[in-house]
Amino acid sequence: MSHSTAPSRPVRPGSARRRRLLALATAAAVALGALGLAAAPAGADAARRSSSADADADAAQRSGPADTVQAGLNGLVRSGEFPGVLAAVRGRDGRTRDYTAGVGNLETGAKVPVNGRVRIGSNTKTFVAVVVLQLADEGRIDLDAPVEKYLPGLVRGNGNDGRKFTTRQMLQHTAGLANYTQYLPPFSEAQHTYFEPRELLDMGLAHKPVFAPGKSWQYSNTGYVLLGLLVQKVTGRPISEEVTNRIIKPLGLRDTYWPGVGEQTIRGAHPHGYSSKEPDGRTGKNDVDVTEMDPSWGWAAGQLVGTPRDVNRFLGALLDGRLLKPALLEQMKQTVEAPGFPDGWSYGLGLMKIKLSCGGYAWGHGGDIHGYETRNGVTEDGRSATVAVTALPFAEAGADQVNAALDTALCAQK
Repeated sequence: MSHSTAPSRPVRPGSARRRRLLALATAAAVALGALGLAAAPAGADAARRSSSADADADAAQRSGPADTVQAGLNGLVRSGEFPGVLAAVRGRDGRTRDYTAGVGNLETGAKVPVNGRVRIGSNTKTFVAVVVLQLADEGRIDLDAPVEKYLPGLVRGNGNDGRKFTTRQMLQHTAGLANYTQYLPPFSEAQHTYFEPRELLDMGLAHKPVFAPGKSWQYSNTGYVLLGLLVQKVTGRPISEEVTNRIIKPLGLRDTYWPGVGEQTIRGAHPHGYSSKEPDGRTGKNDVDVTEMDPSWGWAAGQLVGTPRDVNRFLGALLDGRLLKPALLEQMKQTVEAPGFPDGWSYGLGLMKIKLSCGGYAWGHGGDIHGYETRNGVTEDGRSATVAVTALPFAEAGADQVNAALDTALCAQK
């Protein structure tokens, strides 16, 4: 999300590709404007190199797939873009292996905590989508009815009309709604600002639709804010409570939570998240600590905190049919082409289909938010992996490297 609640290849403002992908907003105005914070001390680079060397030594003691996975994570740190990396990889044998590389705190040189908590950004969308589909199964939401049926009169103006698009189209980013994260203030101004969900929706609705409903595809955080409001109207309860009671608690996701109003820190063990102090976000180093922020601007599009193991557990339960009935899970997996995503990737109902280099596909989502990027996937035969880095990539090459680390983690277990 980094002013973006998005999962694909983040590219900084100024490139045509970035402008297209800002719709993916867990990086939406990703680094618009200087952060104006102090850089990490000079000793941080030495600590990062030392930690990377320790990880290399640990990897040398292993054999088999673990070597390949650890080497990929070490490479992310050596690239210079990512202070820290953590991952959880589950093989078909049911065994989970945890990995870390780099530094968890550039100021102190502390290690990356194993299975630490991070902001998981747009992975939140998959949780919200599951709640919506469960309500559809309960007969409380018709996926193909106009949004107007549930939120009468709410979506109006500038060509936006809730009578013309459906819940299904919002889930799949085919409703055509403008992406509000493109219009947020610079992160330096928004970092500690609380936003009401209606403010976020109004930012999106202040602009004309980017296409007629059902005629194209473009990632829109606005649609997921609207989905959160729809769930609240139908259930009479906060979306955070519905996600918690329907998914987090039943699955025992002890390290996953929806931050409360005004909560800016991350609970429990966590690596610090970093960003560049440069205004364009494309130069310098990711050494400005942005761990503390008010994530309300992500809300139903990207507010959750979780761990790599918990994300794997959630996706595994989803694919195993423990959260949705088979017919609804199949609808969730019906994908459309997603322009701007990596080759071979496509988008379903809050779920992404990811092509693997070793053959076949994985199902996941991923998320970008200032300080953290996550990529994840689970295969039909039970392999799963979540990789988290503690900064957003400077450019497409760095994003590709994170995607490659996920691909390696999944394919190494085949």
